[in-house]
Amino acid sequence: MDWYLIAKWLHILSSTVLFGTGMGTAFQMVWAMHLHARTGRVETVHSVASGVVMADWLFTTPAGVFQPLSGLWLIHLAGYSLLEPWLIATYALYILAFCAWAPVVHLQLRIRDLAGDAAAQQKPLPEQALRYYRIWFALGWPAFIALTGVFWLMIAKPDLGF
Repeated sequence: MDWYLIAKWLHILSSTVLFGTGMGTAFQMVWAMHLHARTGRVETVHSVASGVVMADWLFTTPAGVFQPLSGLWLIHLAGYSLLEPWLIATYALYILAFCAWAPVVHLQLRIRDLAGDAAAQQKPLPEQALRYYRIWFALGWPAFIALTGVFWLMIAKPDLGF
């Protein structure tokens, strides 16, 4: 049994889940807020935000935890030093992505709860939910860019010269 190929396969699968779920849930949240802006239907925001929160707990979180573990497994099996410059850059970008994603989870929960309360009371979406959404949207970009950089580093393994 080739453990390196198994580790690589699992690492690629989990990165696909992490990145794909992130892109999918981001699209869904943006689309829900766009529809809300056009229709005023707070129920749409509540329903979609509930699904986004669930997807993050079921898919993004486990894949996000598994990624560094499978990465360390690959580093070990391939015989790389943990201090390779391209790996250090990868760690930094992954930490940046996590630091952007962690508050996003909290914001999604708050948006979901505010939308649920507004829907139950038949009131419009509160301004606080819209503020949370703008912060959520802004935090998504550093996470997206960082993970895109991680993908590049994993493929290119460049000599960064430090």
